Amino acid sequence: MIKWLAKIFNRSPTTVRYELIQDKGNGYYQWGGDLYKSDLIRSCIQPHVSAIGKLEPVHVKPEKADGDYFYIKKVLQEPNPYMPGCLLQEKLAAQLTLNRNAFAYINRDSNGYPIEIYPLHVMNAEALYDKRGNLYLRFMMGNGKQVTYPYGDVIHLRRDFYENDIFGTSGREALTSLMEIVGTMDKGLVDAIKSGAIIRWLMKWNQTLKPDDLKKQAEGFAKTYLLTEKNGTGVAATDAKADLQQVKPNDYVPNVLQTDRTERRIYSFFGVNQAIVQNNFKEDEWNSFYEAQIEPVAKQMSEEFTRKLFTPRERRAGHRVAFGANSLQYASMTTKLNLLQMVDRGALTPNEWREILNMPPIEGGDTPVRRLDTAPTTETVGGGEKEK
Repeated sequence: MIKWLAKIFNRSPTTVRYELIQDKGNGYYQWGGDLYKSDLIRSCIQPHVSAIGKLEPVHVKPEKADGDYFYIKKVLQEPNPYMPGCLLQEKLAAQLTLNRNAFAYINRDSNGYPIEIYPLHVMNAEALYDKRGNLYLRFMMGNGKQVTYPYGDVIHLRRDFYENDIFGTSGREALTSLMEIVGTMDKGLVDAIKSGAIIRWLMKWNQTLKPDDLKKQAEGFAKTYLLTEKNGTGVAATDAKADLQQVKPNDYVPNVLQTDRTERRIYSFFGVNQAIVQNNFKEDEWNSFYEAQIEPVAKQMSEEFTRKLFTPRERRAGHRVAFGANSLQYASMTTKLNLLQMVDRGALTPNEWREILNMPPIEGGDTPVRRLDTAPTTETVGGGEKEK
């Protein structure tokens, strides 16, 4: 494989390198570590992941399509032996939201038909061009291995597609200062709590004691006077051998306004707000989030899956993949009930309406219906009499 690639690549191939934000931290968030370990970042990403994971992939075929294309339905619903389609979509959504790039490899059979799709967990990616101008992506995987795939076999989703010709622009620079502020505030609060909880009293002895004796005297004082259940009078006594001094606790409190302002800026970067993150949004808030953040990704996924899973001939014939979802799933009950008018006019089938209401489908519910007092305009004239 390596020798074959060496033959087709120039001695000095054109390369574009892209670094991704990956796991290099130790569990406590600091900039340069794993962003996904920050509860704030994860809460911003989760609404995107959940919504994109619920998108329903559909193979849209032309009216006179030859063959059943069962392999397309299978690869969309069960992309590989380790996950269903919804988990593939969630993994791509998490990578896309965090890194502004997401990759998945398409495994094909001997005839070139897609049979599996695997999400790629990569540390960095490079774009390589051979002498003929064909594009390849070389990945450094999370396990340290390096792989190279033709771009036509890689599903590549991008956001903030601005400077680079191939990759979306990373959010690293935009988030650096904000996450440093959050990390500093969190660390300051933790340190203040620790220091305030360790030392409460200081005993200064007027004579020299061995370390073991100092420890013994301090423990004895704490056991005798600091345990309230054993000192009912609330009065402590000492002699001239030691001076007792109370250590004032550190009452450090982070700047609430600064913290809220920083969190709102991070929310804005990911296109969410507190209502979306905490799942207490109203209907209009969800619709705004869906239209601004989810629909563009659904459209990009539809086009990327279509051009990578189908040949140019199949695409010209009308084959495509559509990722759709019920954007009214969080609508109010009043809005859902008003959609009955769309069923009466044949714009929605009964089962589509029942799905919005989270009800199971019924037999015959996939057939559009129309009230008797409504009909296409070409079938009536004047006062509603049928044209003879």
